[in-house]
Amino acid sequence: MAGLSPAQQATGSAVVRRTLHLVETIAGAGRPLALPELCALVHLPKATTHRLCQQLESIGYVVREPGGRHYAPGPRLLRIGFEVMRSGVSAERHGILAALVEHVGETSNFTALAGHEVLYLDRVEARWPLRLHFDIGSRVPIHCTASGKLLLAAMKPPERRRLLDAAGLPAYTPHTITARARLDAELERIAAQGYSLDREEFLLGMAAIAVPVRAADGAALAAVACHGPSVRFTIEQAIGCLPQLKNAARRLAKTLADFSDQGARTRRDPGPVGRTKTERSAASGGQDRGKISN
Repeated sequence: MAGLSPAQQATGSAVVRRTLHLVETIAGAGRPLALPELCALVHLPKATTHRLCQQLESIGYVVREPGGRHYAPGPRLLRIGFEVMRSGVSAERHGILAALVEHVGETSNFTALAGHEVLYLDRVEARWPLRLHFDIGSRVPIHCTASGKLLLAAMKPPERRRLLDAAGLPAYTPHTITARARLDAELERIAAQGYSLDREEFLLGMAAIAVPVRAADGAALAAVACHGPSVRFTIEQAIGCLPQLKNAARRLAKTLADFSDQGARTRRDPGPVGRTKTERSAASGGQDRGKISN
């Protein structure tokens, strides 16, 4: 800190440490935090914590939940997290997706939760003339996509309710599930079977299947999915691709190991997705509609 006195440098360093500790606490909580909780966790006075939160909110690193009493990671903080996930091992992950496309013959993608949406972290397009285009960084709804429903099924019920209350269940096609009770039943099936299907719920003419990418502790960190035109990629064919999808998910999980160990991941309950009854008992984030090219 050139030009500053030792006292000013010390003060500046303390502010940086406090701010980073606050950001780390909000990012790692796994749920929105009220100001009193934050004060207790970061051991700072209420006025200081409130001032730092206001500054972070003004630049997009944190956001206040509806009602204004709870703080959660903001879009800029989420973007940093996903860039970290993509850095260093991007080529390896892209290679895994490319191999999956070779085996399955349809587009594959690697996704994670971003707020109340699903974010495309990476994808490899199939070589067919007729295919669906989504750019890396695209966001799609959580309640009517294969990856989104999979991640919903892995959440604790209170967290899921909060997210769906914020996102709503808008209809994208006549097949979109727009009733909460029906969606809850669908999520129970997904949790039991360990994979999720999109039966033209997001885009007419598109089918998709997704499986979880898990951390060492079993938490569903992300999803790997395949999708294609339903005239070519039927639901039966999608289910037939499960062995290749699960193999890709295991390989992708290894690329997240270091990131997961650092505790900087989006925290999710390990959840029941794909677990047997015995295993479940023992264990007791603008939307893009895509473009069709031909």
